[in-house]
Amino acid sequence: MKYEDYKNLYSQLKKPADIDFLAQRLGIDRELLLVLYTQRTVRDATRRFYIVKKDIKLIAKEWRRGTPIAKLARRINYPPVLLGLQLSAEIGMPRKQFWKYVREPNSCHDGRLRKELRQMAEEDMIYSPRGAQVQTDRGKWGERRLQEWLDKRDLNYRTEEDLRSTHTKTPDCLLERPINIDGYKVHWIESKASFGDEIELRKNVRRQLKPYTDMFGTGAVVYWFGFIEGIEPPEGVVLLPGTYFDDCERGHEKGKEF
Repeated sequence: MKYEDYKNLYSQLKKPADIDFLAQRLGIDRELLLVLYTQRTVRDATRRFYIVKKDIKLIAKEWRRGTPIAKLARRINYPPVLLGLQLSAEIGMPRKQFWKYVREPNSCHDGRLRKELRQMAEEDMIYSPRGAQVQTDRGKWGERRLQEWLDKRDLNYRTEEDLRSTHTKTPDCLLERPINIDGYKVHWIESKASFGDEIELRKNVRRQLKPYTDMFGTGAVVYWFGFIEGIEPPEGVVLLPGTYFDDCERGHEKGKEF
């Protein structure tokens, strides 16, 4: 995706309703828009977490006057469940209990709070149990697609689960023998069910990709929802779009062993 197109989409994804609106108006895949919205919202919430924390006493006062948490969250364009978490500390509710109530609102005996917990979870596409499950399922979907691609080419590999007992940092697929991808000798492939912009790539390099190259040699990362054209990966890492793995029966030159 061209940088200008990415910035245009990213800047318009300010609230959940923008996802369906842009999908219908522009004919863009809804899942891609949800991924971009998720990345933007998480970054914004992380940046503003301590700003909101400074105002939490005033927010708690509004809540005690009867304003629902979801409404307070809408006022400041902030994830409702995350605001509820910060508010729970102010009203003396332990963190573990808050998350238990979010997962099981019926276990909360306070009628008002039980109703608000349901409303928070319904309106929060990211930090609610449903939102977290969507992100988990998306990640597993990407890993399955990668493994299916390797399996159809009879390429042997070890998974993160296979490697966990012997390595502290593990790629999604460590190949038994390196393969050729676009002229590069690839020893491992990491699956990312996200969009590769500069912030995402920088985070992935620091946490995973650089350690992988140090331990296993050159490798590749697939961003299933694409990446910005011209973005520069670190030395020893090949960037791949999800389309590279489309139609596993075609392109016998793709992924040949060295």
